[in-house]
Amino acid sequence: MHTILPFMLAMVAIIVILNMWAVKLKIAYPILLVIGGLVIGFIPGLPVVKVDPGLIFFIFLPPLLFQACWTVSFKEMKKWWRMITSFAFLVVFFTALSVAIVAHEYIPGFTIALGFLLGGIVSPPDAVSTGAITKFVKIPKSTSAILEGESLLNDASSLIIFQFALVAVGTGQFVWQDAALSFLWMVIGGAAIGFLVAWLFVEAHKRLPTDASSDIALTLIEPYLMYWIAEQLHASGVLAVVAGGLYMSARRLVFLDSASRVRGYSVWESFVFILNGVVFLIIGLELPEIVAGIRSQGIPLGTAIGYGVLVTLVLIAARMISAYASMLATRIFRPSVAPKVSGKRRFVLLPLMLGWTGMRGVVSLAAALAIPVTLDSGAAFPQRSLILFITFVAILLTLVVQGLTLPYIITRWRIFGDFINEDSEAATKKEMKLGLKQHVYEYVRTKYTDEASPHAGIQQFMRKWEERSKVNDEDLMSNSTKAIFIEILDIQRQYLAVLNQNPKIDEEVIRQQLYQLDLEEERLKII
Repeated sequence: MHTILPFMLAMVAIIVILNMWAVKLKIAYPILLVIGGLVIGFIPGLPVVKVDPGLIFFIFLPPLLFQACWTVSFKEMKKWWRMITSFAFLVVFFTALSVAIVAHEYIPGFTIALGFLLGGIVSPPDAVSTGAITKFVKIPKSTSAILEGESLLNDASSLIIFQFALVAVGTGQFVWQDAALSFLWMVIGGAAIGFLVAWLFVEAHKRLPTDASSDIALTLIEPYLMYWIAEQLHASGVLAVVAGGLYMSARRLVFLDSASRVRGYSVWESFVFILNGVVFLIIGLELPEIVAGIRSQGIPLGTAIGYGVLVTLVLIAARMISAYASMLATRIFRPSVAPKVSGKRRFVLLPLMLGWTGMRGVVSLAAALAIPVTLDSGAAFPQRSLILFITFVAILLTLVVQGLTLPYIITRWRIFGDFINEDSEAATKKEMKLGLKQHVYEYVRTKYTDEASPHAGIQQFMRKWEERSKVNDEDLMSNSTKAIFIEILDIQRQYLAVLNQNPKIDEEVIRQQLYQLDLEEERLKII
């Protein structure tokens, strides 16, 4: 314990330092974390990092998925649900199938079942990596929604493939009828369990006398409980967390007050940052042990690297093919929802960019480490060390090669030059704030006409909304005035909730304004 604790604290410090360096260099922090972990892993005398395969999913996946549900635009997900589901399920299966065939043909000792196991591990792109990389360039909300929505669902589909392949490797047989029924239960049962648990927690938040601290504590255990219950019932824990997270995210204004939302945002941002950092650092730290594993099996390092490069090329090619097929099918069968692409050049470049966003990361590492060391019979799990090494190579190559070149491709080729209209976004914000001001002013003038006449505080508040001034005199803030101000903040939230129904309004803009209202309410409470 006295040896590991300083090492873990040092890991957190390294994560923070590398993140600051990544911000300064304007590159995605997962890239530096993986490289940093790789360098640190070869320092002699450091403790060997080992994570229990049975706990790797449970520790990292639930909170990462849960937090992603609270940041994704559900409105955009509904708009692009066809493309999202095709990438999350069909593309993942096509990728896993491609990897299985190539691995079976070109890697000695790989059966089709082992190939599908490897394919299930490396098929899902990593949402954290893509988000960290694309934040340095501007991309349309539609593209961002597709990538974010895909990342929420592709983890579930890839892990289902992984679990079925794991059974096939262990038993040597695969029954399609049983697999189909199990698949339906994992999907439908996982989503249903997530909704049910989320509903129970929402009711608990609403009915129990919770404060900000207890609300945040509950949100920290909610994803773990959703995941655990679903897995105990042999359903998809990932889909349970996604379904429950989306349900609770859509109702955050109902069961959380402003203090819980403001403080919870900071807590979750820091918590998820540390989890992501630890995972990407572990990816690099695990390499020396993985290399020792393949050498113990008599596999030359150069040969293993070649296998990793081959599988990585298959991953990139499969996603490219899928992106072009999806774009073509959408333009043929659903032209009304297809992205408005002007010219053949953009038609070629847009799927290229979508295909190039397939960086691998957290889920692939977690799945690879979750492979048991031995089979139920006690025999060593076949090709485990080689699968781990190929997974590491795929993560490293996609992160470094695709991660470093993606921003350059987007900006240099001006893929989204005609799609991003900053003036339009600014105009939307201006129109929203003007609508808020007019709505509040009319509400106050109608309801508090008599109170406003003699009360200097309310008069000054009305002038704020009429003339965009600001109340600075704290002596005017009586308890009755505070109550009115907080009521008016709720009126603004209701207005924004109605405004959010407009498909043309960006949901992120609405959330930013809601966060400002929460901050204003917290400021009022401490005056």
